[in-house]
Amino acid sequence: MYNITLTLDGGSRIPMYEQLYRYFAEEIQSGRLPAGTKLPSKRSLCAHLGVSRSTVENSYAILVAEGYVQAVAKSGFYVADLVPYGAATAAEVASVDRPAPVQPRVNFSTSVVDTSAFPYASWAKLNKEVIYNSPELLQRGDRQGEPALRSALAAFLQEYRGVRCSADQIVVGAGTEYLLELLIQLFDPEAVFALEDPCYAVTWHSVRNSGRRFRFIPVGDTGISIPHLLKSDASVAYITPSHQFPMGVTMPAVQRSQLLHWANSASDRYIIEDDYDCEFRYGAHPIPAMQSMDRNGRVVYIGSFSRGLAPSIRVAYMVLPEVLLERYRALFGHFSSTVSRYEQTVLARFLSEGFYARYLRRMCNLYRQRCARLTQCFRSLDNRICISGDGGGLHFLLTLPDRSEEELYAQATASGIRLHRLSDYAHEFPVRPSTVVLGYGGVPDDALEAAAELLRTAWKL
Repeated sequence: MYNITLTLDGGSRIPMYEQLYRYFAEEIQSGRLPAGTKLPSKRSLCAHLGVSRSTVENSYAILVAEGYVQAVAKSGFYVADLVPYGAATAAEVASVDRPAPVQPRVNFSTSVVDTSAFPYASWAKLNKEVIYNSPELLQRGDRQGEPALRSALAAFLQEYRGVRCSADQIVVGAGTEYLLELLIQLFDPEAVFALEDPCYAVTWHSVRNSGRRFRFIPVGDTGISIPHLLKSDASVAYITPSHQFPMGVTMPAVQRSQLLHWANSASDRYIIEDDYDCEFRYGAHPIPAMQSMDRNGRVVYIGSFSRGLAPSIRVAYMVLPEVLLERYRALFGHFSSTVSRYEQTVLARFLSEGFYARYLRRMCNLYRQRCARLTQCFRSLDNRICISGDGGGLHFLLTLPDRSEEELYAQATASGIRLHRLSDYAHEFPVRPSTVVLGYGGVPDDALEAAAELLRTAWKL
């Protein structure tokens, strides 16, 4: 029997069951808890720590689901046979049969897209033609990105998103994170960034890691709160107005105008518009990008192909106003493009020859039908279930009143279902209780009903 000395913090933002889970996971990873060690029984651990039975049960359930612990019938819980981190040399580790990562039975992750309909034949054909017919692409190319790709992007963004720009204003880079790291450095060192709360973790990590100051601004039913923004000392606002992540709301035109008015009220104010999930709208006509309303060079437009094509196609782009474009060229004009010229050229043709627009239409119909089927499945399980944020994108929010978020998450995880809590993306402001975030990009059409049924069983509906 393993005795522990641990104090759980009931006032922490991290639930107590997760604190307990993290403690055991760290003990097992470090080797301080060797394989075969028997953990305390649920009842004795509840008494020892002075916590509820559900806290221990949820913690143990996650440990079992992730393979740290094995449950032995009528005996108890035992540490699984894992190789402790740092406890063996590389050669020793290579010679050990390590257990394969536990794959979820259902993956509701928001980062997965459906690649079953990817236009492999068209993509391969273009790749072959570009490789065999363009030997000049072996040389260095334009530092901002291939002119052909930037021209195709400018035309596409004008037609489908209303973005007003020239090819010269576009910078191509290997992923949104990379471009954001550069973009942050174009603003005054004293600039304060306004970040949506809740928000995508990469955004605030990038701003924080750059050493810049930032303020969290709550997100309401129509996007970032303008009154809270006006009261802050922020000068740069990072927003996702087309389909806010994770709330899934779309900012209406009136609020966009108010945000532009805020930006135009001082010479050092800017808006960074991340057009996240703009490709997929299901219930209404898409609203043009906020950049299309900008007449004074206050909006930086950022987009990528990670959602529309595939996450592994690490091509992103930003449209810079003239003032920031001059700063970019002064600071980073000597940087080479971080995306292969071959990949850029293939993508340029994929855009200009209409392949991308046709593929987006096909995928939008696929995701629209999948979203409708899956949300109907959940609504039919329990009339208390509330679905929101399902008007576009690849995820929605599911709220089940009278059930705690921690309970919903722990029970799903214990059943091999991967999903996220809404509070995982929150920082300073409270979010809707009893709510989880469900991405459906990675759930096949023929598994939708089964996925909903697994959650029904896990949640005992």
